[in-house]
Amino acid sequence: MSDPRVVVTGVGTVNPLGHTVAEFWNNAIAGKNGIGPITRFDATNFYVKVAGEIRGFDAYQHMDPKVADRNPRAVHHGLVAAKEAMAQAGIDMNREVSERVGVSIACMSESDYIVRQAAILERRGPRRVDPLFIARSGPSAPSMQIGMVFQARGPNSSANSLCASGTDAIGTALNFIKLGHADVMIAGGTDSCLSSLGIAGLDILGAVTREPDPAIACRPFDADRSGFVFGEGAGMVVLESLEHAKARGAEILAELAGAGWSFDAYDQTAPSSGPEAYAMKSALERAGVAPDKVGYVNAHGTSTRLNDPTETQALKLAFGDHAYKLAVSSTKSMVGHAITASGAIESVACIMTLKSGVIHPTINYRTPDPECDLDYVPNTAREVAVDACLTNSFGLGGENCCLVFRRFKG
Repeated sequence: MSDPRVVVTGVGTVNPLGHTVAEFWNNAIAGKNGIGPITRFDATNFYVKVAGEIRGFDAYQHMDPKVADRNPRAVHHGLVAAKEAMAQAGIDMNREVSERVGVSIACMSESDYIVRQAAILERRGPRRVDPLFIARSGPSAPSMQIGMVFQARGPNSSANSLCASGTDAIGTALNFIKLGHADVMIAGGTDSCLSSLGIAGLDILGAVTREPDPAIACRPFDADRSGFVFGEGAGMVVLESLEHAKARGAEILAELAGAGWSFDAYDQTAPSSGPEAYAMKSALERAGVAPDKVGYVNAHGTSTRLNDPTETQALKLAFGDHAYKLAVSSTKSMVGHAITASGAIESVACIMTLKSGVIHPTINYRTPDPECDLDYVPNTAREVAVDACLTNSFGLGGENCCLVFRRFKG
């Protein structure tokens, strides 16, 4: 049996630049900034003052009130993005074999919810804790809820490889289809762990910026960068085997051609360029795409002192001289770092680049860094036809995953 090709037939997102793919993409190619002052909690006593928050989102406008009441914010974002992706794909679950439709969603437990339940236990005793605490606090909460809403009875999994999770979940879904376990997969990531506890920990680590001006807070690859901006959001894709998509006459947005993984085995916080390059090369090899055929890389691009030059070096190791011909940009410059959802949101950006022929910019790029000497599409979007693109996700602790998307050509 030949290895089936896997295509994308739907995309969805909720993030600081928009509550739909169209809104997100229009704002992204316009170079809009979705980062602003923290409102999710009182940040008066924090050095960190800005975040990539989703504003104006009301879960009750998008789902049954019972579903909204019973689930945390990450599930709300993930479910809305999944609904958008499924609607675009035109999947009719009444016509599908439900056991052949699966779900692969990345998420991280919401610390605020866990802290609240711990406080209830301490103040009011064990009989007052949420009886669904385990189900709601686990990273599998979005994948379970999305599976139930769509009655998808195929493989159901949840990836948690920190900052690589969203990409990891999509790569895992790719393999579920290639290995014959599913015809359709709803895949992506959702995250809403933007909280006082999370920011406090990352600030002590020195990973997040203390820049108070949201207009310039996130500056990937810029010499004056000072750390990433914490964000939240969701990105979802609908993947299908090419045979299944063709049989139902679906519009194909792009092909997911390959995925590659690696682990740094190096340090809990510092990245390593060699393993990052290996993940890129592995993804390209599995996709059957030569390095010089890639026109665009959606970078991990966090705006930290360590990550950006390490990723730049990894790109040179993976692409050789062609690295200097690549267009490289960072979605995080506009939406912040949504941790387990970032790779999925960035995958949506790659698909939209292939579909629209436009590469969104890296905003806030002002001062070149000698250690970061590639083409980062500074500040202004670029119209260019791209046949293949790579998206990078490098997790805190060294878990790496890269995906190759390419223009669908029959």
